[in-house]
Amino acid sequence: MSSTHFPFSAVVGQDDLRLALLLNAVSPAVGGVLVRGEKGTAKSTAVRALSVLLPQVDIVPGCRFSCAPASPDPSCPDGPHESGPGALRHARMVELPVGASEDRLVGALDIERALADGVKAFEPGLLADAHRGILYVDEVNLLHDHLVDVLLDAAAMGASYVEREGVSVRHAARFLLVGTMNPEEGELRPQLLDRFGLTVEVAASREPAQRVEVVRRRLAYEDDPAGFADRWAGDENDVRARVVAARALLPQVRLGDTALLQIAATCAGFEVDGMRADIVMARTATALAAWAGRSAVLKEDVRQAALLALPHRRRRNPFDAPGLDEDRLDELLDQFPDEEPEHEPDPEPEPDPDPNPDPEGPDDDGDGDGGGGGPDGGGGVPPQGAGPQDANAPAEPAETTEAPSDAPEAPQPSAQEAGGPEQAAVRAAEPFRTKMLSVPGLGEGAAGRRSRARTAHGRTTGAQRPRGHLTKLHLAATVHAAAPHQKARGRNGRGLVIRKDDLRQARREGREGNLVLFVVDASGSMAARQRMSAVKGAVLSLLLDAYQRRDKVGLITFRGATAELALPPTSSVDAAAARLEQLPTGGRTPLAAGLLKAHEVLRIERLRDPSRRPLLVVVTDGRATSAGNAGGRTDSSPRELAGHSARLLQAGGVASVVVDCESGPVRLGLAGVLAADLGGPAVSLDGLRADSLAGLVKNVRTAVTSSASPHSNRRAA
Repeated sequence: MSSTHFPFSAVVGQDDLRLALLLNAVSPAVGGVLVRGEKGTAKSTAVRALSVLLPQVDIVPGCRFSCAPASPDPSCPDGPHESGPGALRHARMVELPVGASEDRLVGALDIERALADGVKAFEPGLLADAHRGILYVDEVNLLHDHLVDVLLDAAAMGASYVEREGVSVRHAARFLLVGTMNPEEGELRPQLLDRFGLTVEVAASREPAQRVEVVRRRLAYEDDPAGFADRWAGDENDVRARVVAARALLPQVRLGDTALLQIAATCAGFEVDGMRADIVMARTATALAAWAGRSAVLKEDVRQAALLALPHRRRRNPFDAPGLDEDRLDELLDQFPDEEPEHEPDPEPEPDPDPNPDPEGPDDDGDGDGGGGGPDGGGGVPPQGAGPQDANAPAEPAETTEAPSDAPEAPQPSAQEAGGPEQAAVRAAEPFRTKMLSVPGLGEGAAGRRSRARTAHGRTTGAQRPRGHLTKLHLAATVHAAAPHQKARGRNGRGLVIRKDDLRQARREGREGNLVLFVVDASGSMAARQRMSAVKGAVLSLLLDAYQRRDKVGLITFRGATAELALPPTSSVDAAAARLEQLPTGGRTPLAAGLLKAHEVLRIERLRDPSRRPLLVVVTDGRATSAGNAGGRTDSSPRELAGHSARLLQAGGVASVVVDCESGPVRLGLAGVLAADLGGPAVSLDGLRADSLAGLVKNVRTAVTSSASPHSNRRAA
């Protein structure tokens, strides 16, 4: 069968990615793959190409839930199924859009028919479509938390449950889960990372020859997709046959005691939480042995399994780069060497894992069809034992801890202008659990865990007529609306006569994520090494809190004569942490410039994302010794300019908090004055800790007190 997908075997390099996908094709019990990497690294291309390589599935004709004729699901909504011949079809690759609703994912139940007629009229969702196939989530880190929870629960249980006011539908949902993400756009929570069996870090090759081959093949594919796929059909058939053979061999693979000890010692040695890692490693090592055509698991299989299954499970916080110390891994594995097989027959010659051994042999069309296979040319199935130590594997993780290269750089003032020499960056102190700061009022922003908001999930606070499709029924309000009309509607039985106008949507209140904009003083008054280390530790703690509460974050720094947007608002808190770590200090204190830069950034973000309310966190000792580039006013002192800039933010209804960094026996209290101008509280570095919060207000207050105003929520932004 000719396919318009880019052929899997034509993907250049990315050995780890292809191997992880193929292992899941051999053994779906491995638990799926999370692919992390920079944009433009063939993540989506490889995943979409995998579906063509999966064996065909035998289904009950007409079943919308892909039941197998030999063992149909007894709870199938289309059942019960009568015995009979099945129908073959190709495995599906179902893509879950980032903006999908819960009903689109799990399916929709007709509540009106369920209440009035007792009929479970169910429209299948994407989970049903993906049963016995692939469910692909591009940018999985951008999915709403409740969708990710539903998705991973279904992947773990092999079934999907739809509950609507006591009416439930269950159907089988066993699929290969593949997620891709760019870490620059934010991380998954650690407990969600753990639910993916394997993870792979991908990056673009830095070898010119390999990059040339990538471009050549891509251009050839775009010129003639069908012809390009046909030229790779033989290689695709070889890979497909090898997947089928490995699946057949899988039940015969022996996982001996030595391999189990190696797995247990590795997981214990790397201090991995829980037992899921051990189980995933065992399944992965077994699949690796089957892929290699062996009936016994060897140390090399355990090693490769560890490199794929453990890196993402070792992260203790979102700022830890995923990875594994391979020297330490070898040391742990060497404690339990493989035993010599007693009567192991000589293995039959394996097919060449690389269908294109000649790296210098492009075809007549110049698309690389006949070559590019090997370590330099790519294009073949990953060689046995290929891993992150392979030449084509990325030597470093994608840019999760480095600053984006295209970020604006602040102009460097002279030493005289800056008021002192620049001092090198210092490391942040150990982070701690912080007080939760929230924006007052009731928002309607993206789902998160910080401020109160109207959301699709949360506690029920009332009922309203549905706007569009009914998603969350308020049963009591629906019965109350229908009850007065039962006699007029001719009710003569026990059930209520329900009409569409009677249905009421539940109004729910939950939590939203906010835009937390940090404005950090990096001037000379903050430059004492211990003091700046403590300041960075506090900001890092707030960044960790923002990560856990699903906020967007931005970072502004000011020193010398200017304020710089060090990191535009983003979901990637680890990018903010990296910028914070590199932050130098020194020079005068242009406080007004920092506040005006914050005003400008928030104004632009309000246009881009009007529903996401901001929280301004100013980290400073309150000193202002330079006007900087604060509007060019010369008739006011730096402190007066700072007060004017702060009141401008307050007038815009920006919720603010000042983290007072002043230290020493003599305190000027300037941070408290700044907080009053901003209309928010001031909290000391010590008071920011969660265990030092007695007597402090929970919400960040603004000067806006007119809650009756129709624009109060917007003004309390």
